[in-house]
Amino acid sequence: MADIVRMPALTGAEADMVDEYLNCVDCLGRSNPARVDDTYAALVAAQKLAAHAARLRDALTLMFERGEREIHTGTLGRTLRLLDA
Repeated sequence: MADIVRMPALTGAEADMVDEYLNCVDCLGRSNPARVDDTYAALVAAQKLAAHAARLRDALTLMFERGEREIHTGTLGRTLRLLDA
């Protein structure tokens, strides 16, 4: 039986932060002027980037309001690696 890899336990806000961070990175890649040929596709990616950045801000705001003053880089980095991001 293969080893089971467990995801670190994250708060809802931490999970949202990771999700929206990855969405922002994806949108940045889709609007990269060195890689995109279509202005409409880049425009759509930029519009989505703005929406995802706002949700990333909201997740970080919630964490701050709850008193979470540190971003646990080890835990969140492990999460990103497990997601192969």
